Amino acid sequence: MNEHNKNCQIGTCWKMPECSWEKKKLLEELGEGKLPYLTPADADFHHLQKTRYSKLIFRKSDTVPEELHHMVQEGFLTLRKHGCFFQDLVRIKGKDFFTPVSRILIGNPGCTYKYLNTRLFTVPWPTEGCEIKYCSSQIHDACKALIKLNDYLHIEAVKALQGQYLLDTKDIKDTSVIDREQNFATSLTEKGSFSKDQSSCYVPEDDYTSLNNRTSYNLTLLNYMDPLQMPYLKQEPYFGMGNMAVSWHHDENLVERSTVAVYSYSCEDSSAEETSDWNLKGRDPAVWHVGLKVAWDIETPGLAIPLRQGDFYLMLDDLNMTHQHCVLAGFSPRFSSTHRVADCSRGTLEYIFGQCELALQNLQTDPNSMALSLKSVETAVVKQVEEIHNEVEFEWLRQFWFQGKRYLKCTDWWLKPMAKLEEFWRKMEIMTSLALQEVRKKEQTEEQRNETISCLLLLLTERQRLRNEWTARCQSEPAESLPEEQKPECHPFWTNEESNMPLPFDLEEVIVHLQNLVQ
Repeated sequence: MNEHNKNCQIGTCWKMPECSWEKKKLLEELGEGKLPYLTPADADFHHLQKTRYSKLIFRKSDTVPEELHHMVQEGFLTLRKHGCFFQDLVRIKGKDFFTPVSRILIGNPGCTYKYLNTRLFTVPWPTEGCEIKYCSSQIHDACKALIKLNDYLHIEAVKALQGQYLLDTKDIKDTSVIDREQNFATSLTEKGSFSKDQSSCYVPEDDYTSLNNRTSYNLTLLNYMDPLQMPYLKQEPYFGMGNMAVSWHHDENLVERSTVAVYSYSCEDSSAEETSDWNLKGRDPAVWHVGLKVAWDIETPGLAIPLRQGDFYLMLDDLNMTHQHCVLAGFSPRFSSTHRVADCSRGTLEYIFGQCELALQNLQTDPNSMALSLKSVETAVVKQVEEIHNEVEFEWLRQFWFQGKRYLKCTDWWLKPMAKLEEFWRKMEIMTSLALQEVRKKEQTEEQRNETISCLLLLLTERQRLRNEWTARCQSEPAESLPEEQKPECHPFWTNEESNMPLPFDLEEVIVHLQNLVQ
């Protein structure tokens, strides 16, 4: 095993992890015992799924067009061949760990997805009106296949939600009727979204917008894992389901009550279909499964559903919050494409550029001398600017460069917007310097001046703490174990000799000076 894999915390959850005290409490209640779980081979499986897991919709591969299967699976293999999947170096409880699963984020241009203090940046899929230069035509085709899969899963999610709506509004008690959900609302067109005129279900007009918003996936997180390369997989602790590729979790950073769609592709051969030592009372360990349980419930049995080549499932409405899911490893390598409606309210280029423009409104240039100055030194204005300053540096610039040059494997699309963000950030460094000059002038009342200094102290202390943390992360043992092109870059970084920067990288002296001003 190479040094990289030695540093990998196998089985660590890479989404919204279980609360440690809740997990401890649940394990104490269980003692040496295990909770029951069902697979499709069990007689009560379908009844349990329809009554306690009704918002999980599972579709077998034969329901998906063969041409789409071929495009998507070829796309997976292409991205793998070009080295586009990476293990993320995530932050959990102050420590850095590699995720056991390798991944790549593909989606709308300028979108990001954040989990465990790690912001991933989308490799843009082909989008009308957006110029994207891919490293090869094969990567372009792979991204194109995934946006086609995205459109298909959007339509399938709408159908499923319409079926749920019909059942809810009629308050149907007879669970046999739920079977009809599988074939409900087939009047949708093969492309794009739906309209109320296309629906065979009378859904109120306002709900159409809601259904569309909760199924319009803006990105997909692709995962890849070869279990044979990960010999230390963690055991599922509650049900005895076996090896876990991903621990129990809720997906995070999603639009509320939005659907998650997961397409699975196991690179299995006939020998992986069955194992001679398979215990018929449990799951086949050779086959990948998705596990589900009601969150923090020891009364309801769990589910373990096998995932064959091309199967997909939907987690509708609030299932992601009321239930937890895990991924149980099989024997063969597996890809998955997990489509999400990510909450991008603070995670798009449009948003962060808007924040920069807001901050820079307080910077003015003298038309004669071209000297820069602040329009206002009111505490509220200074606070807003410095908060945006920190956001640009630590949520965007350092997040991006911490991931090394990985994105250049697919496209150079992000380089221009990141250069523009850095240009804005440099102007904000000047604004911080100007604010510090203003508080030294004593032109404000003592109360106003002390208020502004206290505000600056708070935000610059946070900036210093975060710079130290990111610098240490870039120099950590896990980071140093990465291949050269993946090594984190501590950027922006400068020394005191670089006179083009108005303030030092190390703000310790600046902070001490401010502290002295208010004493």
